[in-house]
Amino acid sequence: MKSLVVYETYFGNTEKIAQAVAKTLGAELVEAVDAKAAQLSGVELLVAASPTRAFRPGEKITKFLKDLPDGALKGIKVAAFDTRMDVQKVNNKLLTFMARHMGYADAVLARMLVKKGGQLVEPTAGFFVEESEGPLAGGELERAVEWAKSISAR
Repeated sequence: MKSLVVYETYFGNTEKIAQAVAKTLGAELVEAVDAKAAQLSGVELLVAASPTRAFRPGEKITKFLKDLPDGALKGIKVAAFDTRMDVQKVNNKLLTFMARHMGYADAVLARMLVKKGGQLVEPTAGFFVEESEGPLAGGELERAVEWAKSISAR
């Protein structure tokens, strides 16, 4: 299955997860700032990825998806993931409340992908970083490989 992983990264954590997902899928990997709609030609699975920033995806991946023509993802399976801090570990009631009510970048990306005609492969995923700048929490690269295997089987 021809696959494409388009990602945005700030501190390299999302890129590391995207690399693991792309390798597992045998997918082309492209940073959102360099992504072009033409790269979707023949793609059967598109994975979009971003760190969660203020409970939303980054500007570059958002722009890439918004700029796609309506229906551009028709017939394409789509999946999304983000990297995020574990608000349970932060133990900040306001942050926990905000995360519960505003969500994370993976859900926003999924909605954008579906709006452009994609067929969502569930589930979306969130991978944890230890601090806002990282590093990735232990076991997250392995979990990314398992997630990629699960979405490729759907």
